[in-house]
Amino acid sequence: MRTGTLAGSPATRRLLALAAVVALGAAGVMAQQNRDAVVVQSLHVQGNIWMLVGAGGNVTLSVGKDGVLVVDTQFADMSDRIIAEIRKIAGDRPIRYIVNTHAHGDHVGGNQAIAAAGAQIVAGNFAGQINFRTGGGNPAFIVAHENTLRHFEQPLQGESPAFEAWPTDVFFGRQKDFYFNGEPVVLLHQPNAHTDGDLFVHFRGSDVVATGDAYVNSSFPNLDVARGGSIQGYLAALNNLLDLMVPLDKQEAGTYAIPGHGRLADEADVLEFRDMVTIVRDRVQALIDQGMTEDQVVAARPARDYEGPYGNPENFIRRTYAGLKGS
Repeated sequence: MRTGTLAGSPATRRLLALAAVVALGAAGVMAQQNRDAVVVQSLHVQGNIWMLVGAGGNVTLSVGKDGVLVVDTQFADMSDRIIAEIRKIAGDRPIRYIVNTHAHGDHVGGNQAIAAAGAQIVAGNFAGQINFRTGGGNPAFIVAHENTLRHFEQPLQGESPAFEAWPTDVFFGRQKDFYFNGEPVVLLHQPNAHTDGDLFVHFRGSDVVATGDAYVNSSFPNLDVARGGSIQGYLAALNNLLDLMVPLDKQEAGTYAIPGHGRLADEADVLEFRDMVTIVRDRVQALIDQGMTEDQVVAARPARDYEGPYGNPENFIRRTYAGLKGS
């Protein structure tokens, strides 16, 4: 844990700068304005890792000698802007991998277009002899957990992602790891958190974790119960994230987490959010123990002291109530 803050440190300035970037991107979503007006902006986090903010979930990039790895792809109509920003950062390096942290459209909508703009090595031949800027050849691999693929195959009513956007490489069990851009990349499955297919993507050399929506800091957690999300699984994921993070001594920074939505975070930020979720969970449990119904618990406002930074908690409280009653 941090024991002090250096207000003028480079890490602190980086966090303050990113807050402004996030505000620009989030405004387009929260105000439901036309996404045509949203500008994609980027921030170098540390090591090989960049964070892109636009409309929908945050995008993480690993850029280096092996090419580009993209974590999550926002909405489909943001793809051209995401690709343009990748080109600014990576030049002609090919997009070789996309990793989906879960199956929601604001994180996977750009899969098809961004994969098609990339290129991959297949059977010993580099498929990207065609310039990265024009695409062509074999598209980038799309990697996800098997449960995420299942949600593509069996979408909820009204959802029908194009077949070309489906993950092409899935893994089973707890983790998948590989070496890319000079560092280990570890995909860690977080079962029954935001969904049942959530991944943390840990770039071990750069010391950055892309979390998807298993950690956000701009709202209360969204527990997608229809896709296997749960309050207890979400808290377990936050504790797992804290296990991966190490703070810089007496300063901001150290290990960074790029959340599914919100600003760049260090260990203290994740700890604060984890504590909030734990406190609200325990308050809901106490009200259940008193015999309150779901509506009575909502009316009691067990998250009232957190509504300022995180917004309306009703959805979170109702799904927490349902999860605790069913446990």
